[in-house]
Amino acid sequence: MNSAQLVDVLKEHLPSEHFQWRFDRKTDKVRLEHSVLKKGMDISLPEILVKYEQKKDAAIKEIVYTINETFKAMEKEQSVGFSADTVIYPVIRSTSFPKESSAGHRFVVKEHTAETLIYYALDLGTTYRLIDESMLDSIGLSELEIMESALFRVRALPTAMKQDEVSGNIYYFVNNNDGYDASRILNSGFLKEMEAKIEGHMTLSVPHQDVLIIGDIRNDTGYDVLAQMAMHFFTTGAVPVTSLSFIYEDGKLEPIFIMAKNRLARRDGKKK
Repeated sequence: MNSAQLVDVLKEHLPSEHFQWRFDRKTDKVRLEHSVLKKGMDISLPEILVKYEQKKDAAIKEIVYTINETFKAMEKEQSVGFSADTVIYPVIRSTSFPKESSAGHRFVVKEHTAETLIYYALDLGTTYRLIDESMLDSIGLSELEIMESALFRVRALPTAMKQDEVSGNIYYFVNNNDGYDASRILNSGFLKEMEAKIEGHMTLSVPHQDVLIIGDIRNDTGYDVLAQMAMHFFTTGAVPVTSLSFIYEDGKLEPIFIMAKNRLARRDGKKK
């Protein structure tokens, strides 16, 4: 399947008379506008094509669902607006993620690591809306209050995990599919609890928004497995964040390059 064919498939799955499609072959993107809402979105086609090669029709269903839910959220915003009662969560994004909305409004963003940033989202049930400066008056909260509210909310999210062991290393996967799995990396209480049970080096990975991987790395092989795992999730996630992992120690995150594993193992004070 090529980009033009993908656009045709999306049109078949999204037959609304209100949708106007503009395919830009140079940028390999399609602009989808809603004629009634006077709003739209840019869809990057190469990313969907990669997922189609891996997941076939499931990839099409995912993007169609995302588009439908996004426009439903836009309709709700236009008819109802926002309120301070709306639930706000933080979401993790890569540093290359756009800093402004398509309308040119600056998103509310906070620094996190050299690889990641924290954005803030109004939870709308089946989807969410990233908060930008044009929404602050309607919400009735300052940027600081939004950040504090989101941090409080993320601490209440469930932290159920699946566990896997590879070559003597333990990997924990937080994957609730609620859109905020990677956001659990901001739950300091949860991370401290995990640190207490880790026997080796504790690592954290947020390859895409729908997973947080916690590693209990006990030997060199563990780092190699972690690198492969993080890259796999990064390339298959709906919203990729970073393929790099982090060493977690005393509440601090440090990006880890797999080639540096021997240096990390020698660091004074590390668990053996």
